[in-house]
Amino acid sequence: MVSTSHRITRLEDTEYSVPDLIKFHGHLGPYIVLGYRMGRFAREYFSNSPEMDAVVHCPDTPPKSCIADGIQMGSGCSFGRRKISLIPSKDIFCIFTCDGKTLCLCPNEITFPSAESPLYWKAIEEIALMWYKAPAECLFRIS
Repeated sequence: MVSTSHRITRLEDTEYSVPDLIKFHGHLGPYIVLGYRMGRFAREYFSNSPEMDAVVHCPDTPPKSCIADGIQMGSGCSFGRRKISLIPSKDIFCIFTCDGKTLCLCPNEITFPSAESPLYWKAIEEIALMWYKAPAECLFRIS
């Protein structure tokens, strides 16, 4: 018997927490958070349309490629529905399209602590947590 009390969540109702990002991606890092925030911004910009597409331009190796996981979660564009694609590039940006309109988001300059530091991973997680709550204009710009 199917329960009629179960509410199916629509895309616009979905906001993922930091633990949700970790569960999907496997760990917490700045690039998944940056991608998630970019994807959410685009989703709101296009009024939660399920017809939005995303083309992610980034290096095809971690950690920078992790931005694609975040964009997928934040935007609702999925690889299975062919609503997101990844183009290997030395530069990082994402082009979102919907109903003939285009939005290009580019990360602001990113400075990370030295990977040689014994506190590197702790610092990386702290940056990710900060970015989760930071204003969009502190993370990326519309280009």
